[in-house]
This record gives sequence, structure tokens and C-alpha cells, in this order.
Amino acid sequence: MTQTHDRLIHLLREEPASSEIQGLVSTLEQEQPADLYVDGPLLRGVWELRWSSSRQPWLRQAPWLENLQILDPDQGQGRNCLKLAGPLGALASIQVEAALEVVSDKRVEVRFQRGGWKGPQLGRFRLQLMREVNQSFPAWLDITVLDQELRICRGNAGTTFALLRRPESVDMTKDS
Repeated sequence: MTQTHDRLIHLLREEPASSEIQGLVSTLEQEQPADLYVDGPLLRGVWELRWSSSRQPWLRQAPWLENLQILDPDQGQGRNCLKLAGPLGALASIQVEAALEVVSDKRVEVRFQRGGWKGPQLGRFRLQLMREVNQSFPAWLDITVLDQELRICRGNAGTTFALLRRPESVDMTKDS
């Protein structure tokens, strides 16, 4: 990997609020452009949001919050999951489930399907309040950098995201 890649990974892990990140993201997009026709299998995994250009609190990295994306494009599924970091995170989360489809060498189409609150497991049952999502706009992500550790993408609303792969395996039947 390049020095740009290594520096960006370091900052995302250690200093996700660094003012250097935006410039490194732009440079790496030029140095290491993604091609989903070649690198598409790398999308599958659990990804943690570490930096975002958004001002929305739920689209930004925070030390007290885990903001995860669980992707399984081979099965056409994805899930966004927001939960508290640490042991309380296992008690409840906000989740949005989506259908995914790779539609070009860069673009993944996202169709949100259900969202809501998932609470604690009580025996064989999980408390949850999930509703169907009535998506009235086309949503997509352009994947601009993709490797074993790092995914950079740009959303349909113009937000740039930098995510790091987590070691967990993908099981779309389990809650994260």
C-alpha cells in the first residue's frame, strides 16, 4: 500500500477528527480507484464508519457510538446499525435494512426496506419495533476506494464516508 493509504488508515484508527483526512481521501481516490467489477467481493463485510463529511450527528464518527454497515452484496442485502459503544451497545440499536445491487464499476444502488429499534434478546425472542421504509428517492453509493481494510464512498446526497473493515463475519440473520 502507499504512504497515503497507510497515513489515512492510521488517522482513521487514532485521530478520526483530523483535518488531514479530507485531503488524504481525495488523494487516495486518485491513487487507488475502486473497480467493483474486479474488487466487488471486498464489499462483503462489517464496516465501521470512521470519518464523514456530513454534519449530521448520526453520519459522523463519535467515540461513544458505533456506526456500522453490514454488507452482503452477493445476497443483495445490507444493514446500517447505530448503537452505543461498549457493553450497553448489546442492549439496543437503531437499524435500517436495505436491498443492494452493484449497478456499475463504482455504483451500488440502495433500496431501504425496513428500519427501527431493535432491543435486547429475551430468551428466543428479540424486542423490536421495525417499520417498512417508504423510500421516495433513489439512493446510491459510489465506491471510490476499496481494499481489505478501507472503503471510501460518496453518497447520493454528496456526503463522503471513510470506513474501516471490522473482523466480524457477515451473518445477515443476526443483529449486530
